[in-house]
Amino acid sequence: MLLCIDCGNTNTVFSIWNGETFLSTWRIETNHKRTADEYFVWLSTLMALKKIDAKINSVIISSTVPRVVFNLRVLCNRYFDCRPLVVGKPECALPVQPRVDEGTTVGPDRLVNTVAGFDRYGGDIIVVDFGTATTFDVVDTDGAYIGGVIAPGVNLSLEALHMAAAALPHVDVTMPDKAIGTNTVACIQSGVFWGYIGLVEGIVRQIRIERDRPMKVVATGGLAELFSQGFDLFDSIDYDLTIHGLRLINDYNKELEA
Repeated sequence: MLLCIDCGNTNTVFSIWNGETFLSTWRIETNHKRTADEYFVWLSTLMALKKIDAKINSVIISSTVPRVVFNLRVLCNRYFDCRPLVVGKPECALPVQPRVDEGTTVGPDRLVNTVAGFDRYGGDIIVVDFGTATTFDVVDTDGAYIGGVIAPGVNLSLEALHMAAAALPHVDVTMPDKAIGTNTVACIQSGVFWGYIGLVEGIVRQIRIERDRPMKVVATGGLAELFSQGFDLFDSIDYDLTIHGLRLINDYNKELEA
């Protein structure tokens, strides 16, 4: 079985693929101090609860936190007796190479989203990922990543506002009843919600102008649904896009080895 690991700045997602479907997906806080032994105890306990007893023999990792990869490699070597495939490393091939400025390193999560987006929706798409950062990935007609946009994530913006202005409370993001807030919490919620609606609309509009062609918009990440309420921002919302991309990249590399 294949273990797909998507390590983001905030959370790390583990998902097990049996060759036909994902059996289960679990999420844990990203922590570079977590040891391989801790990962194994946590993961094996959850697998036992789901009655998943088949052996993991392949692992693929996408990580935006380089310091985490070492212990994940140890996990694979020590407990699964395999060498993990790490997206972004030279030994991990991609179906189509990104076309960006020479010397530019593209985040592995963006590469994975590009592969998955092209597989499910074809070319000429914009993948909007609501993570710690809000990223916009532009996928060309042939499936190549050709650039994009990085903006502060929603929760990161809220946290920065709270930390920089002592008098302002930390609030949860939600869709306000109206734009004009009549108390501090409502004002903050309105600013964040309507601010991000405007951010997405403005960036997508500008990308379409520069590309001078129709561009489908696919959203992923936990807050995608929040910003789709009553708005025509996205053509599709795909919550498992990154995990799907990891599986595709693993399959592609296995085919090259055959």
